[in-house]
Amino acid sequence: MTTTLSAPDEAPPEPTRKPRKRRRTPALPYLLLIPAIVLELAVHVIPMLTGIWMSLRELTQFHIRDWSGAPFIGLDNYKVSLDVDSATGKELLHSFWVTIACTILVVGLSYGLGLAAAVLLQRPFRGRALLRTLFLTPYALPVYAAVIIWSFLLQRDTGALNHVLVDQLHLVDDRPFWLIGGNSFWSLVIVMVWKHWPFAFLCLMAGLQGVPQDLYEAAYMDGAGFWRRLRAVTLPMLRPVNQVLLLVLFLWTFNDFNTPYVLFGKSAPDQADLISIHIYESSFVTWNFGLGSAMSVCLLLFLSIVSGLYLFFTRKARADA
Repeated sequence: MTTTLSAPDEAPPEPTRKPRKRRRTPALPYLLLIPAIVLELAVHVIPMLTGIWMSLRELTQFHIRDWSGAPFIGLDNYKVSLDVDSATGKELLHSFWVTIACTILVVGLSYGLGLAAAVLLQRPFRGRALLRTLFLTPYALPVYAAVIIWSFLLQRDTGALNHVLVDQLHLVDDRPFWLIGGNSFWSLVIVMVWKHWPFAFLCLMAGLQGVPQDLYEAAYMDGAGFWRRLRAVTLPMLRPVNQVLLLVLFLWTFNDFNTPYVLFGKSAPDQADLISIHIYESSFVTWNFGLGSAMSVCLLLFLSIVSGLYLFFTRKARADA
């Protein structure tokens, strides 16, 4: 009996691969970015570079007509600004600490009020939509119109606040000054909190919409009270929102120029001399644009460093959690 050995099956020939055609990147997305790039250059980059150039020049009222030919003085404007032993350096340092104190109070109070309102309106009840609208009204008003109204309310002789405190409630005998002296700082804080807290409320209310109700129910079943649920559920779930919100509130408050300018005018009291107003006075009141530009560059560097450190540590904390 003979056995026939079958030859092994030969592998089929591999199909020839066609060379892939290199896809061409469409040019339309880049063309659509051109208007945004042009606006960014015109609004931010070019003015910033011009400000840095001006800070290196002795650009005073004597060189306004031919400002491009102002003498080059290097870092002298920065030395004058940062010299705490000189009058200019002391005034700038005073404005810096006033701005720090105002920013801490405004950011803290705005966040606290926004969180309280967002938690209060988290559950549905009758009239919730009306309260939301009322709470967001300060954020919808134009800044100049809102601050002008506050300036009328805080006038010493004709203001509504003194009329209520002195003439109606008889809480004080003399009409206090709210826009000059020590009260000017607290008036500024109140106006800025009134203007900024609706934004915090809007962001936190949106963040609470993404918190699952199962977490609150589980915490309630475990016997957690309101404050315990706030610390263990609400605040941890709002951490991504808080990271952006606190940074935005800090930058807005530290850089705010419109509120003190409209409230106090061109020259703010010493107790409410924010650094933005101080830089304006150094540039447009004393006509020393080089010195004012140097202060602006120092402010830009400070805010950039603080923002970078804040983002670094908050991201590190989220990664370690």
